[in-house]
Amino acid sequence: MKMKEKLNGYYNYTVILTYLGMLFGFTGIVYITEGEHSLAIICLMIAGVCDMFDGAVAATKQRDINEKRFGIQIDSLSDLICFGILPALITYFLCGRSEFAFLSGCLYVLCALIRLAYFNVLEEERQTKESGTRRAYQGLPVTASALILPVVYTVTRIYFRGKIFVMPTVLILMAIAFVSPLKVKKPHFVEKMAIILAGILEFGVLLLGLGDV
Repeated sequence: MKMKEKLNGYYNYTVILTYLGMLFGFTGIVYITEGEHSLAIICLMIAGVCDMFDGAVAATKQRDINEKRFGIQIDSLSDLICFGILPALITYFLCGRSEFAFLSGCLYVLCALIRLAYFNVLEEERQTKESGTRRAYQGLPVTASALILPVVYTVTRIYFRGKIFVMPTVLILMAIAFVSPLKVKKPHFVEKMAIILAGILEFGVLLLGLGDV
């Protein structure tokens, strides 16, 4: 029997937030290359919010094995754009395209890539043995950059203006944490609300223009 032709991929509601997050990540890349620093940071934060809830949305639908595997892969591919490439470019452009910023960005993106690929391997293996969501992550999740980088950006603009080593140093520390075997507890509802509140405060600071160059 001839297989019914259809578009490649899955397009149900379980992947909408992942797709939106990726689009905000790409938009942030465009903004940072055009010198719109605060808007790029805001796109990073919005992408973080999308990623925070995409798993909960996906869990509301009964999915077959291929849909679950697709979800794992598409989420990590989106994360590489939003929380790997975008933070590295933000740091590179904000730090005057310095060699230090470039090299720290290279290390950061490489470690993010390794972290995400390794997570995919572990998650596919886990889902063959148990149901439900995982309780902890191995290594710092790359999505942490959506919370950490806006704080560093704002603090740097206010208190460390001209100190171009600050953000690249933070990238290096995050890169090391990505591939380190430390256990990070997965945030639940209360922790997620606290993260969102912190993000709202950061967003308010950005709107007030305190983080502009």
